[in-house]
Amino acid sequence: MDIAFAARFLGALFAIMNPFINLPFFLAMTTDRTVAEQRSLALQVVTYTAVMCVAISLAGNLILGFFGVSVNAFRVAGGLVLFGIAFSMLNGHPITAHERGDHEKKADPGPTAEEDSMAFYPLTFPLIVGPGTIATLIIYMAQARGAGDYAAFAVILAVLIATLFVVLYFASAIGKLLSARMRVIMTRLMGMILAAIAVSMVIGGLKVLLPGLG
Repeated sequence: MDIAFAARFLGALFAIMNPFINLPFFLAMTTDRTVAEQRSLALQVVTYTAVMCVAISLAGNLILGFFGVSVNAFRVAGGLVLFGIAFSMLNGHPITAHERGDHEKKADPGPTAEEDSMAFYPLTFPLIVGPGTIATLIIYMAQARGAGDYAAFAVILAVLIATLFVVLYFASAIGKLLSARMRVIMTRLMGMILAAIAVSMVIGGLKVLLPGLG
């Protein structure tokens, strides 16, 4: 096993999927839910995350190629979505990106459908498994050489997903340690950080798609 490969992959993936960075987003989007609902949502988010990460790792390039979409185009689109969420957080507005339209609510008004929708979009995608995560998984899977590297890849991914589950599952307990003022400050701060990440994603994607901008 290439230790340098494992260290680089761990650092890159943790920076993007950092459970502690995603915690304020999860708390902000589930502030009106019970502890049981938050934990159910956490389980769904982690399940979706695990399935997507495995699928992307094994067939990421094929999936994007099938739809004729490049990683950089995906990065721009994901960045715009994240910026919309960040703007709501910065201005103290309800985060409604996950809500269904009126026609969807009429077609399926059940709470389970709302929860399923929110668990996948935007909590799993694009907040946790966004263009950055997708690009990282695809790039490092392509760089893996031999059984040792593949094993390190799988172990690191599993550890990060397990950490994400623990942090989100106990989000309500962690949230109680934060005062209302601290949660507001954290939400605003995370909104600014998310906005910066979103802008960086959009600019990075555009520089590749439109080389003349660089």
